[in-house]
Amino acid sequence: MDFLFILTIFLIGFAGSLLSGMLGIGGSIIKYPMLLYIPPLLGLTAFTAHEVSGISAIQVFFATIGGVWAYRKGGYLNRSLIFYMGTSILLGSLIGGFGSNAMSEETINFVYGLLAVMAALLMFVPKKGNESIPLDKVTFSKPLAAILAFIVGVGAGIVGAAGAFLLVPIMLVVLKIPTRMTIASSLAITFISSIGATVSKMATGQIDYVPAFIMIVASLLAAPIGASLGKKMNTRILQAMLALLISATAIKIWLDLLL
Repeated sequence: MDFLFILTIFLIGFAGSLLSGMLGIGGSIIKYPMLLYIPPLLGLTAFTAHEVSGISAIQVFFATIGGVWAYRKGGYLNRSLIFYMGTSILLGSLIGGFGSNAMSEETINFVYGLLAVMAALLMFVPKKGNESIPLDKVTFSKPLAAILAFIVGVGAGIVGAAGAFLLVPIMLVVLKIPTRMTIASSLAITFISSIGATVSKMATGQIDYVPAFIMIVASLLAAPIGASLGKKMNTRILQAMLALLISATAIKIWLDLLL
């Protein structure tokens, strides 16, 4: 393992986690394709889809800790939302994580591409303005939140992504949660989801621990910085950034699968 490899993995982890904190996502929507494509482009050892999903899972676990800590004050964390969606997504991520061990690399990439397309479509669906709702008056359908979180958890557990890139548009568009509460609460739900994904990936031997450790260090440094920047940015800019990132990733994954 040379310096270029260590630096590459660190920068991938730092960039992804910075966006994670800013946008309320676990970061795997960005880091999954980066880990898959950038190392071989630089002449470094390529990771398999199983290794990428394993590294992503354990990295998201630590990245979301920093983000949640940064949002712990201000009333942005909705405890009821976190409980219902967190419990369901944890169960789903355990099922998906253990099941992924028996899947081919193409199947894992297919699931990732499917999730990315769904997330991109949801982000472009016009949503009614709900930013004027006081944070302590926000309501949502608990059964719907739990069902959707479970479905996301299964798919996210397969790719080690924790599902925040899909949770955010669901919370914004379907559950009608205000943007800043969505960003903060999704980080907490993603943290819970990453527990299931990490445990299942570790149990099935899908984690390469050295690059995972490098990614963790980068995450702990970058996620709090991203969360601080996110609090100061316009919510429309945050949503536009997330939509563009998800769309670009979906296009790249599907071009590779089809071509």
